[in-house]
Amino acid sequence: LARCEFFQMWFDLGHPPPCFWISGVFFPQAFFTGAMQNFARKYNEEIDLLSYSQRPMNEITEPRKELTEPPADGVYVYGIFMEGCRWDPPSSKLAESEPKILFTDLSPLWFLPVKNRVPDALDYRCPCYKVVSRKGTLLTTGHSTNFVLYIELATDQPVDKWIKAGVAAFLALKY
Repeated sequence: LARCEFFQMWFDLGHPPPCFWISGVFFPQAFFTGAMQNFARKYNEEIDLLSYSQRPMNEITEPRKELTEPPADGVYVYGIFMEGCRWDPPSSKLAESEPKILFTDLSPLWFLPVKNRVPDALDYRCPCYKVVSRKGTLLTTGHSTNFVLYIELATDQPVDKWIKAGVAAFLALKY
């Protein structure tokens, strides 16, 4: 029902919304590819030289109300959940989970395409999946039906800590 409402809102606007509820997108891999293609066409760049910089927008608590204009480049997304740790907006870093809290919200993210970007080796490359099962089927295109992309998140801990904790991000907590 929420997915239908999101797409109806998009349709009623007559243009893309300023921010996207990524959990409501059926094939998020294609969504991110499309956003990258829009950037590549706009600046006449080779898409193979582009990759996403993800910038947490920690000050945003209600994206649909607060994000009223789209970014000049890239896309704003919300609706991502974390397991195995939590996102700490004041420090803008990964932090230990609170006791008895399995899933937490990740701050809205600004996915900004950048040419020849070099990822920060100290960031945790958090795998993002559509659903919590963390498994999928490999399609003939070479893509998984469940894995979406890696989200690079700042940490002041060794990256191995988060790998051993099984930290991952999800777009939906139910199947």
